[in-house]
Amino acid sequence: MLPGQGRARITVRPGRRPVRGRTPFAVLVVVLLTAGLLGLLALNTALNEGSFELSRLQKQTTVLTDEQQGLQHQIDQGSAPDALERRARELGMVPAGGMAFLQEDGTVLGKPGAAQDNPPVKRSTAEPWPGGQPKPGAQPTAPAGGDTTVQINPVTPAAPPAPAAPSGGTGR
Repeated sequence: MLPGQGRARITVRPGRRPVRGRTPFAVLVVVLLTAGLLGLLALNTALNEGSFELSRLQKQTTVLTDEQQGLQHQIDQGSAPDALERRARELGMVPAGGMAFLQEDGTVLGKPGAAQDNPPVKRSTAEPWPGGQPKPGAQPTAPAGGDTTVQINPVTPAAPPAPAAPSGGTGR
């Protein structure tokens, strides 16, 4: 500093703000709040999508479980002994003859025999229930009026035919 010169005098003028004020801080806070809200919105949307997907997959699992149980029921019905026998007969198979079993020591237990083919029983083409009566085990059908009363028609035993009357010479 030169002699005689004093320090520079600083004066404050009223009405002017300094350049660095609250504005950048306020902008920063608004930007952070907006980013936080948008992040929460995106997170909420992703969680809802996952919830809808979970619901859809649970419904699909229920449908597929029902289908699997139905198919298992069909397999169980088809593998029952009577169903297997019926299917084997449809394929032309016959029951085995005498059975024999091979033991661990190599001996044969039982007497083997050839399968015997018995001719099938011929079925009649006549209607077993003349007059349109239901077959045994058939479910009764409800009339159109909504009446659910079941009528039972007893079957009367067939009576022997009456002897023919002697024809006299009356000539009527």
